[in-house]
Amino acid sequence: MKKKTGLLLFATLIIQLSFAQQIKKTLPESHIDKKVGKGLINVQSDYGVKETMNRLVAAVESKGMTVFLRMDHAENAVKQGLQLRPTELIFFGNPKAGTILMQDQQISGLDLPLKVLVWEDETGKVWLHYNDVNWMAERHGLTDKSKGIKKTMEAGLAALVNAAAKAK
Repeated sequence: MKKKTGLLLFATLIIQLSFAQQIKKTLPESHIDKKVGKGLINVQSDYGVKETMNRLVAAVESKGMTVFLRMDHAENAVKQGLQLRPTELIFFGNPKAGTILMQDQQISGLDLPLKVLVWEDETGKVWLHYNDVNWMAERHGLTDKSKGIKKTMEAGLAALVNAAAKAK
């Protein structure tokens, strides 16, 4: 069952990336530049990509959430004969919390489960990026029905990312 779920999530990601590339081709360049980074939160890590991701997985699991998929983009690039700096992506969440958002606005399922990208930039710095919960709420038109869970998710995501990225 886990394998089917992983394959389904992977297929969904590929479709989303394909769709994003098609949109990018149709938008004027200036419009694309203005949108870069909107709705993203980034945190610099004190650790390498693998260690940061291991710490993030441990933090997610310690909170009783489910890790649906951990994807190593750099490893997948090598399998295709390509190079990519260390880059990993995790899909995780709490189905109960996600369901509350989707009961409010079902299209919010497009951004669920939650995702965090951990990657190394050209200078060797490691970053965690994730979608801002307030941006997701605005994007999907979430109402006051989701207000409580939205605040919990916002604080929870920040705590998870900081636990993974920062030395104590």
